Amino acid sequence: MKRRNWKRAQPPSLRHAMDWCKDFAKERKNLSVERIADLMGVPDHWTIYKWIQSGRMPANMIIPYEQACGIDLVTKYLAASKGKLLIDIPSGRANTPGEVNELQSLLNDAVGKLIDFYGGKIVGEEAIAAIQNGMEALAFQRENVKKHGQPEFEFATGEEE
Repeated sequence: MKRRNWKRAQPPSLRHAMDWCKDFAKERKNLSVERIADLMGVPDHWTIYKWIQSGRMPANMIIPYEQACGIDLVTKYLAASKGKLLIDIPSGRANTPGEVNELQSLLNDAVGKLIDFYGGKIVGEEAIAAIQNGMEALAFQRENVKKHGQPEFEFATGEEE
């Protein structure tokens, strides 16, 4: 099975977003649903399965779920479904050549998927995900350039994707 690139994951539905958060927790943090429920303070882990299966989770449980899983795919999906971009808050620090190269790769991927979509080779869902990734990366760089004159302190969060 091919490993998913979690940095570029764009869930197509709320159920996928919830399920992918669970998958990320299992793959990257070796957390079971029972452990996720424990970290969230949910007494019965079957409740988590019910929320994933129905695609309905109480709004006040989204943040604890994403924090327990270690990825914010539900929030990302909710923002994208309303036509909004979701970006991490830039710190204003200078980028490395590798980060600029990654941006270029995202933009090339988006244009390639767009060409494939209009050529009838892929479905719209794939093209939308690639375009969303490219737009989010550009929006981050835009804000990072704006803050470059006054960079913020870098604090270690202990979380990596």
